[in-house]
Amino acid sequence: MQNFPVKASPSDATVALASVEDMRQRIRNKSKLKGRQADDAAVDELRLLLGAAPHRRDLLIENLHVLNDHFGGLHERHLVALAKEMNIPMAEVYEVATFYHHFEVIRGDAAAPGLTVRVCDGLSCELAGAAQLLEKLPAILGHSEVRVIAAPCIGRCEQAPAVVVHQHPVAHATLESVAKAVNEGHASHPAASDQASFDAAAYAEKSVSPISDVQTAPDYVGLDAYLAQGGYALVKAMAAGQHDFEQVIQALEDSGLRGLGGAGFPAGRKWRIVREQTAPKLMAVNIDEGEPGTFKDRTYLERDPHRFLEGMLVAAQVVGIDACYIYLRDEYHGCRALLQAELAKLRANPPCKLPRIELRRGAGAYICGEESAMIESIEGKRGEPRMRPPYIAQLGLFGRPTLAHNFETLFWVRDIVQKGPQWFSAFGRHGRKGLRSFSVSGRVKNPGVKLAPAGITVNELIEEYCGGMLEGHAFYAYLPGGASGGILPASLGDVPLDFDTLQPHGCFIGSAAVIVLGHQDQARDAALNMMRFFAHESCGQCTPCRVGTAKAAALMHAQVWDNRTLEDLNVVMIDASICGLGQAAPNPVRCVQTYFPHEIGASL
Repeated sequence: MQNFPVKASPSDATVALASVEDMRQRIRNKSKLKGRQADDAAVDELRLLLGAAPHRRDLLIENLHVLNDHFGGLHERHLVALAKEMNIPMAEVYEVATFYHHFEVIRGDAAAPGLTVRVCDGLSCELAGAAQLLEKLPAILGHSEVRVIAAPCIGRCEQAPAVVVHQHPVAHATLESVAKAVNEGHASHPAASDQASFDAAAYAEKSVSPISDVQTAPDYVGLDAYLAQGGYALVKAMAAGQHDFEQVIQALEDSGLRGLGGAGFPAGRKWRIVREQTAPKLMAVNIDEGEPGTFKDRTYLERDPHRFLEGMLVAAQVVGIDACYIYLRDEYHGCRALLQAELAKLRANPPCKLPRIELRRGAGAYICGEESAMIESIEGKRGEPRMRPPYIAQLGLFGRPTLAHNFETLFWVRDIVQKGPQWFSAFGRHGRKGLRSFSVSGRVKNPGVKLAPAGITVNELIEEYCGGMLEGHAFYAYLPGGASGGILPASLGDVPLDFDTLQPHGCFIGSAAVIVLGHQDQARDAALNMMRFFAHESCGQCTPCRVGTAKAAALMHAQVWDNRTLEDLNVVMIDASICGLGQAAPNPVRCVQTYFPHEIGASL
């Protein structure tokens, strides 16, 4: 059992003195900040990049990205100038800039950091040797202007270990390939015009396994190719009044399509709820798939972006949406360039009257995958989840009724409406209905996105879609739903993988991110990796999550777990956390306690 020092309760006088001293220290810290008044040179630099004021308040994060990209960081003088130009308090600009991992605040006259090499330390990359890369890369790169840091899951688990050199992804990274990328100056992503030959071509055939007659675009499909294949015919027909909107919603309901970002809320019911609200209404599309082990949205987006965009426009017409905000995680630099290019083509040749479409860039915060935190981020704020009620369907983005959807949910709308709900619901195994896109990584021969029937078991998934286990590894355990979905032993490998089937075993499918462990791995190590991730990504808004995840990670280092204390933390996090991060963080812990007690030296 790990012991922690017990602090005596301070007296009221001691607390008061500490508070006064804390206030004095804050004043001293503020006095050290140079340029509290915007200087003319910084304002001129800012205006050259952003244009003259005024600037919309909700574009704060976008403006911070422009500065961060151009100067290699956020100098305090530019933050002060930005506060002046946007008419926002400096404290507000600063708290947003320091909230997101991908912003680098540079204090005083310090120089911007050099080239950043981010080594993913997510579970799949850890299994593939990320720790060795983190240990050896600094010495091999040998540049004082290059820094190597660990990064949470970057959504390239099928390419593990994955590294990002500034904005350039290095798949199946080795010491040599990373050094080559650094030395050749591969600091940015391929241009949008090069997307057709980008990662999609390299990884499509082995990353996507289609089933039956379902096409998942193994080759990149731009606007011209999409139109040639009958794309946007549905949207055009709806705009011409050839489809009854009520029948479209009914088709979604009959198909059984549920939110594929993790929550699983019925899509048709969500459309119906928001449709009944008072206009104007907005849509927020969530492509911030930060759940470790998840990369399905990126995979489909790199191949067939217009299938998703058509689904978005169908939803906009049916629900009555005035503006669509697409929130894309910052790790997907290539996808951002791709979407910018394809949206420009779509606006130049619209199939119908388009709502306003804005592409928003995340800044490296897993919590923004939670829908209300995403909305806060789109509004240019810290990505902190909101208390409910009110629910965002009634009071969401900019205080308006908001339809929030995951990328993949919209990806299937066109096929369901055109082919009929029975087409989608006819797929399934073991009494389940529909299709699931499983992001499979870990100890399998062929990792990638596996489009499979809902209800398939992990044993079937591994053997039929992944080519079996990796050589030298016997199936030991698996995570059915990413970091927060829990961990199950191989003895439960015949449980159907779908909504509502895993809860009796203390797990859930979430975004269907399946990470497979072999007999040389330990479930306790996987759980610790996940808890460290949660501690790193907690927004800090609520104490149970902020403190609970960090305390749990510390306790889980012990050879023999203090299960009683861990269970106390589990209960508090589940009962008192504001959002799903803290509420789900105990799942891997409890699964190890239940199914792998031999690994932790004690039973609950």
